[in-house]
Amino acid sequence: MVTAQIIKNCLEELTVITKVEFCLQDTAGTLIAKTPGAVVPDAEGVSVFAASAVDSQIIGDHYYMKIQEEEEVFYILTAIGTGENTLMVARIAVSEIRNLMSAYREKYDRSNFFQNLLLDNLLPVDVRTRARKLHINQTQPRAVILLDIAKDTDSLAEELLGGLFTAHNGDYLAVVDESSVIVIKSVRSEEDYETLEHASTVAVDMLSAEAMLNVRAAYGTIVSDLQNLSKSYKEARMAMDVGRIFYAGKRVNSYNELGIGRLIYQLPSNLCNIFIHEIFGDNVPDHLDNETLTTINAFLENSLNVSETSRKLFIHRNTLVYRIEKLARNTGLDIRNFDDAMTFKIALMVLSYLKYLSRKDY
Repeated sequence: MVTAQIIKNCLEELTVITKVEFCLQDTAGTLIAKTPGAVVPDAEGVSVFAASAVDSQIIGDHYYMKIQEEEEVFYILTAIGTGENTLMVARIAVSEIRNLMSAYREKYDRSNFFQNLLLDNLLPVDVRTRARKLHINQTQPRAVILLDIAKDTDSLAEELLGGLFTAHNGDYLAVVDESSVIVIKSVRSEEDYETLEHASTVAVDMLSAEAMLNVRAAYGTIVSDLQNLSKSYKEARMAMDVGRIFYAGKRVNSYNELGIGRLIYQLPSNLCNIFIHEIFGDNVPDHLDNETLTTINAFLENSLNVSETSRKLFIHRNTLVYRIEKLARNTGLDIRNFDDAMTFKIALMVLSYLKYLSRKDY
């Protein structure tokens, strides 16, 4: 529902323009919001008026009006003024508050709808019915962008993203837990992954710059039917996990570009343990220092070229060779050999996955 502060801001703006003071109470007479110059009417009198059959009444310079929808009374608005236009201003205030209530209810209903849709809590017939009621195009190509943020910062992130992704453009926001925000992104076609990549990057950059949040993003495949959106959400969730485990340096991951990480992520842990034991025996390199890891990654990125790698690392060629030979003595794998290099790379990824599973179980 619309907050009391938003209603208060709206009434104060009207007071500045019209010089009419306002007070808003619920049907029991409890104060919801008031302008600085307003005197709060007696709660009992407001309660009696709320239960009466009339929609408005005038007592002196106080104009009492009910704010209701579908015959249910939500609030009592009191407008206080002596001018001839006070009644008209009161009616304008009632209309403004009704519009605010309607807008915020629709926003809540949409958020609730997408939350249940992504979690597969809706039947296909319910998806179609509620989508029509909420004026959501069911055949517009869309994909889910998942933004992983710090715990309890979802409200701040949602507020900032609300200006970037709007319903006017066919985009919607949803929250399914307190450490992530979901963007349902509208695209031009089922092959428009460039738009998804750009939108994800812009969202990450904005949240990092404006809210100082450490953000990662991942997105699933594009679907053309609204009821298949949960598939894109599951893919985005998987892309987020795979990216966090294997591609920590990337801030945006796509489900379509997970590479070998996708295969390892779907392997059972017992098979991974068998593979690691087969490669390293009892000498599993659980804790490689940063220098060794940097050397290995740079060597692989430079196509096993010793000269180019030493140049990129700003070290002497012989120093690089010494590090590689030391690694070979400790692990039995010489990464100057292509097969050993690929085996070592895959083994490191499997070790990262096993560590992730260990933390998850813990």
